[in-house]
Amino acid sequence: MKFSDLGIISPILKAIEKLGYSEPTPIQEQAIPILLDGHDLLGSAQTGTGKTAAFTIPILQRISTSNHKQKKKGRRQLKALIISPTRELALQISDNIASYSKFTGAKTVVIFGGVRQHKQTSALRNGADILVATPGRLLDLIGQGYIRLNQIEYFVLDEADQMLDMGFIHDIKKIIGKLPEKRQSLFFSATMPESIIALSDQILNNPKRVTIAPEQTTAEKVSQSIYYVSKANKNDLLSHVAEENPDASILVFSRTKHGADKIVKSLHKSNIRSEAIHGNKSQNARQKTLDRFKKGKFSVLVATDIAARGIDVSKLSLVVNYDLPNVPETYVHRIGRTGRAQEIGEAISFCSGGEKGYVRDIERLISQKIPVESDHPFHDQGTADRSPKKHGKKPGKKSGNKYGRKPDAKSANKPDGKPGKKFGKKPEAKPKGKFKKPSDGNHPFKGGSKGKRFSKKQGNKKR
Repeated sequence: MKFSDLGIISPILKAIEKLGYSEPTPIQEQAIPILLDGHDLLGSAQTGTGKTAAFTIPILQRISTSNHKQKKKGRRQLKALIISPTRELALQISDNIASYSKFTGAKTVVIFGGVRQHKQTSALRNGADILVATPGRLLDLIGQGYIRLNQIEYFVLDEADQMLDMGFIHDIKKIIGKLPEKRQSLFFSATMPESIIALSDQILNNPKRVTIAPEQTTAEKVSQSIYYVSKANKNDLLSHVAEENPDASILVFSRTKHGADKIVKSLHKSNIRSEAIHGNKSQNARQKTLDRFKKGKFSVLVATDIAARGIDVSKLSLVVNYDLPNVPETYVHRIGRTGRAQEIGEAISFCSGGEKGYVRDIERLISQKIPVESDHPFHDQGTADRSPKKHGKKPGKKSGNKYGRKPDAKSANKPDGKPGKKFGKKPEAKPKGKFKKPSDGNHPFKGGSKGKRFSKKQGNKKR
């Protein structure tokens, strides 16, 4: 099927052709006709499936057609609102809309926190058709009176699962409460746990559903492999991989922010140019780092999962899972960063002893065995031979206290805090001789109401 078979108007088709695309991806092929017909949509798709174009193209077409019919003069009114969890993703969506709307005349404004609002509010005053926003900045500018949502006709909630992970649920509910009841709503999420389904029920009205299975998004274009390595040798193995691929642009995933910084320090010791992006860095710093990576100023970008959601780098040749994710869907999301736009991509996953259970869970999700690469200097056969452990803490035993631990003989106490007869310490011997208690208010260590300090003179006073 071609884009021209989907009923897309010629100005948008012209922009699509100029970008070098002719055939829609599965989610585009399924979602675009549904949205052009005006239905609400619940979409489940990973990064790299063409999801952004699947919802921006129909919205642009409907707005463009409506503007052409009405031919109203004056300042444009917001007709579409797209909510994104991060600045990086918001900018990515805005860039895509700009590309597809090149010949339609539609105008887009993007707003996000972490920067001064002056440029954003100035753009809003000039009017726009589409607003792409992060939740916090949107509510802030609504509160200041710069934005009204009473004429929104199209509402998109993108990356809903990440939105919940980042604690935006209450902000989203506030935004939904300010929207007109009559609207077309689109809801996209990489995963569909019960909490996401419950949220979609509050937003959508009798929606159509499109699901692109994870195994469809990972397979042929991405070459996958497992490198068994001890935890202590992971840094050396990463340096080895980077040195073996000197011309590659490499995205490395770390489970933690602190871990990402440590990886960068280790690479610098090997004279490998690298930088990190994560939640502890400002949005400006993250965007500058990402721009430098896209321009080839350095070859290795280390990122956490949340910071990487907005990364869209064409011709990203290699993804390295330095730490395997404990959620299998996250693995699919990570490797979807490579192998885009008909390019061939590669994903390498380092696996130490405690991570074999994650490999098993990932292989179950994608319904395929990931090949093991043992031809590297840090191969750990002991880890390769080890049986995967079930992850999660073992429940405490019934014997002992409520935490599942046996009482410590040396520190066992009675409930009233007194030493136990069997295990408690012997009470200390009382000092010999008589000890007279000082009378109330007349002893040398009594603090006065005004906090006077004790003096030698007072201490020597006869009682």
